[in-house]
Amino acid sequence: MAGFSQSTASSNVSIIKVYSSQLETEKNIWIYLPASYQSSTQKNYPVLYLQDAQNLFDKSTSYAGEWRVDETLDSLNLDMIVVGIEHGNAKRIDELTPYAHPEHKGGNADNYLNFITKTLKPYIDSQYRTKPAAASTFIGGSSLGGLFAFYSILKHPEIFSKAMVFSPSFWFSEEIFTLARNINMEELSSTKIFFRAGHKESETMVPLMMQMRQILIDNGISMCDVNSKAVFEGTHSEKFWASQFPEAALWLISN
Repeated sequence: MAGFSQSTASSNVSIIKVYSSQLETEKNIWIYLPASYQSSTQKNYPVLYLQDAQNLFDKSTSYAGEWRVDETLDSLNLDMIVVGIEHGNAKRIDELTPYAHPEHKGGNADNYLNFITKTLKPYIDSQYRTKPAAASTFIGGSSLGGLFAFYSILKHPEIFSKAMVFSPSFWFSEEIFTLARNINMEELSSTKIFFRAGHKESETMVPLMMQMRQILIDNGISMCDVNSKAVFEGTHSEKFWASQFPEAALWLISN
């Protein structure tokens, strides 16, 4: 946890608690509402579901710096709701990985994904003025959260249309590549993916991301629907992911 004690979250960020029967725990959920939400009472908004909420909005809760999601969206004047889901601390690996690793274990992502799709999203859609269709529902994350976001859009293209995938931990299991190779690409006809990774991360980070990109293209996803870039100075850090978020947010809304 960072040593920054004063909250830096904007006034339009709130925290609610939602119980997950799938995970048998209560989750802290951070909600960002755009500036126009209170005044434009007839307007509905797209929603971005992001992992690791502790690092998104507030220095005082972040591990090593925040993404400044709220300040960024305010400055860009983007009308999008962001739902940040706090990770499970010691259970983070278990929640964010779809397949087990021989050393690091994990592999409980399906239960976490079921929480998002069957409990959290219905709740958010019932309590806030959202655009609930897949065309306006996005998912994102970094590192293991990036792996999870990618897995989520492959498993549920009927719920999520776009994924923001930063520095995905594709090294965690070969099965994610098998899933991508065998997926029915007709079901992903409306799917778009935003990949970012840095050359100053692990040696395998960029090659594995580009390998996954090529698998998707070989299977029929349009190159225009896979926005991928390897950033020369990019490191495996909140600072790097924060720097990539503005472009990703604009891409989510405009494409």
